[in-house]
Amino acid sequence: MEQHRTRSAPHPQRPPAQRGRPATAPGTAPAGPAPQGGSRPAFARRLPRPRLTGLGGGLFACAAMALVGGIAWLLFDSSLFVYGLLFLPVAAATALWVRPADLITAPIAAPIAFAAGVWPVAGGSGGFGGQLIGLVSALSLHAGWLYAGTLIAALIAVVRKSVLIGRRRLPRRIA
Repeated sequence: MEQHRTRSAPHPQRPPAQRGRPATAPGTAPAGPAPQGGSRPAFARRLPRPRLTGLGGGLFACAAMALVGGIAWLLFDSSLFVYGLLFLPVAAATALWVRPADLITAPIAAPIAFAAGVWPVAGGSGGFGGQLIGLVSALSLHAGWLYAGTLIAALIAVVRKSVLIGRRRLPRRIA
């Protein structure tokens, strides 16, 4: 008995064209200086460009904030100011390094990471109840840092998403 295909064979993939360069005939030189390393500025080319999934971005943020909490506890005598100040670049890095498909997770992961790492610097005493009260107090009294980091992550995600949408629409306008 013959089995018929229900899906057609995929189209052969063409190698991705280099962005920003005009197509030239084989054997000819390009008509101008080619950008080195793509369209990124020189300072941005030196920065790492990891692409984290949504879960990976959340785990990165939680691990980084746990490390920041430990550092603030050891070196800065449990300073919530230092913890909050270091939360801002972690939130920004999470929003910058998450994949474009998972951009919505960056502003969600930021407050979770803040809460996950604040335990060492929360300053609770006694047993579990005292630690929990210290954690809730730290979260409520330093909500400004939490809101600022979440806002930074959300703004970066919105800007990245709008740039991606703009890049998708640009070829349609030209053609």
